Amino acid sequence: MQPVTTSLLSVVVPLYNEQDNAALLTQKIHESLVGYDYQIIYIDDFSTDNTKKVVKGLKDEKVHLIELKKNYGQSLALAAGLDYAEGEYIITMDGDLQNDPSDIPQMLTYAVSGEFDVVTGIRQKRKDSLVKKIPSKIANFLVRRVTKLDIKDNGCALKVFTKDIAKDLNLYGEMHRFITLLAFLEGGQIKQVPVKHHARHAGVSKYGLERVFKVVADMMLLLFIRKYFQRPIHLFGISGFLMIMSGVLINLYLLIVKLGFGEDIGTRPLLTFGMMLIFAGIQLFTIGIVMELLIRTYYESQNKRPYRVKKISVGGEVK
Repeated sequence: MQPVTTSLLSVVVPLYNEQDNAALLTQKIHESLVGYDYQIIYIDDFSTDNTKKVVKGLKDEKVHLIELKKNYGQSLALAAGLDYAEGEYIITMDGDLQNDPSDIPQMLTYAVSGEFDVVTGIRQKRKDSLVKKIPSKIANFLVRRVTKLDIKDNGCALKVFTKDIAKDLNLYGEMHRFITLLAFLEGGQIKQVPVKHHARHAGVSKYGLERVFKVVADMMLLLFIRKYFQRPIHLFGISGFLMIMSGVLINLYLLIVKLGFGEDIGTRPLLTFGMMLIFAGIQLFTIGIVMELLIRTYYESQNKRPYRVKKISVGGEVK
């Protein structure tokens, strides 16, 4: 098949304990991208097995290995790869061979057309357990309900980005789950295409049911940052105002009881409740954005990245 672009491609793959998958994945990427100019960027997220040794042992000039100094999680490993990538089109995928590299050329046709900034896969006949499917379904439902993005499979790691949109993504925490939504909120045009999905070739899944709670928490944080960060009063103002007014009305009632009827109000639980409502309402205007503001100020104003690279190898040799 004739390559759809002559531009450099960067295939970015976070790895964590994938010693039995890395070599076969590399082979499949090579087979799928015959005729293309590309680099494979593996990010070793401080694996505890022989993943680094296997990748270096490939002695492949197209393979770049980024070794992180500790285990940062998939989002920051992915961020390190995106920052390093040099390609005009950047492809992301998982390292467990559940994504099929043979789908990349088809996805590239949409990205190269110039109409779309992100091409994301919809996994067909998904070969996952309920432990992985449940959080994914929750995330997809939440995205559809609270945004204008009708995403069918937000958890598919196989995606093709244009360089411009990929470099603008600021991944923190575990936001890799919502990377398509992040791109959409940055103004990216999204295309969804069906892709193949396989059972894990080797190793064990790193996800459990606790992922459900992380999905919900990350979703709430993402929506706040992207929709309300510059106008948080729209999110916190109504509830904060209602709580403050409720507290004021309660205390006004108690004041009338005290002054008009001479009753003792000092020991009434209602007085404490009214004061708590006022303080809680005030806090809603402030505390909700303080920590995120501090984190972003720390990293972005100083041009720091929230990960540290130990070393980088190309073709098995330290760069």
